[in-house]
Amino acid sequence: MKPGVQIMVLLTTALVCFFGGYTLSARTGTEPGYFDAVEAAGYGGGGGEKVEGLSDELNRFYQSLGEDEE
Repeated sequence: MKPGVQIMVLLTTALVCFFGGYTLSARTGTEPGYFDAVEAAGYGGGGGEKVEGLSDELNRFYQSLGEDEE
């Protein structure tokens, strides 16, 4: 196969894959900033500060989970 045809096939495949993934991601319902927000000390929630939206009791519980037991 000629190098020009190979490059065109590669670029076309890359663009189709990119836009297909982008379209699929846009339809999942996950809003921008979802993984930046700390909810119930989930993904990325190891801060230690008071988390907005949690009661003081739940906040203390989640902080106690991160403490070392000796």
